[in-house]
Amino acid sequence: MIGALYANLKRPPRTAAEWTADAVRAAAILLVLVSLFVLPATDTAVLSMALPAVMLSRMLGLRAGLDLLTCVTVIVAAGSNVLDLYRSWTGWDLVVHAACTGVLAAVALVVLDDSGVVPRTGRRRTPIVVATTAGLALSAVWEMVEWFGYRFITDSIFVTYDDTIGDMVAGGLGALVVGILASRVRLTRGDRAAL
Repeated sequence: MIGALYANLKRPPRTAAEWTADAVRAAAILLVLVSLFVLPATDTAVLSMALPAVMLSRMLGLRAGLDLLTCVTVIVAAGSNVLDLYRSWTGWDLVVHAACTGVLAAVALVVLDDSGVVPRTGRRRTPIVVATTAGLALSAVWEMVEWFGYRFITDSIFVTYDDTIGDMVAGGLGALVVGILASRVRLTRGDRAAL
C-alpha cells in the first residue's frame, strides 16, 4: 500500500487539471509556511489541517478533476475559517460543510475500497451507503474537534446545537451526492498504482 501511495505521488502530472491541482497543492504548502510567520498559531493550525487532504488526494490517484476539487475545497474551508467568513456570510458554513464533507467522503470511499474494508459487491448502492456513512462520521468528528477547540482552546469558535446539527446535515447531504456520483463514475485515474 505504501509503495502505491508513493508511486502515485511521484507520477508526473500529464494534463492541465493535474498541473493545476499540483500548483494548488504547492500553494497550500506555501500558505501554511508563510502563515507560521504572519498569523496566530491557531490560524496556522487551521490552515495546516488542509495539508493531509491535499496530499492524500494526489497519493490515492484521484481523477484530476476530483483531485483539484478536493484541494480547492479543503483550502477554501480552512481559509474561510481564518478569514472569519463563516460568521460574516450567512449560509456559507453550510455550503462549505456540504462541499468539503463530500470531497472527503470521496477520499474515504477510495481508501475503504482499496484497503478491502468495503467488499467489492459490484452493486451500485454500495458507494452511496458507504460515502454517506463516511461523510456523517467525518461530520461528527469535525464537530467534536470544533467543540474541543471551543471548550479548551478559544471561545471564539462558534458552537451551538443548531449549528452542529445543521453542519452534520449539510455534510451528510454532500456525502450522499458524492456517493450517487461514485455509483456511476470512477473516482480514480485509470493508470494509477492500485493500493
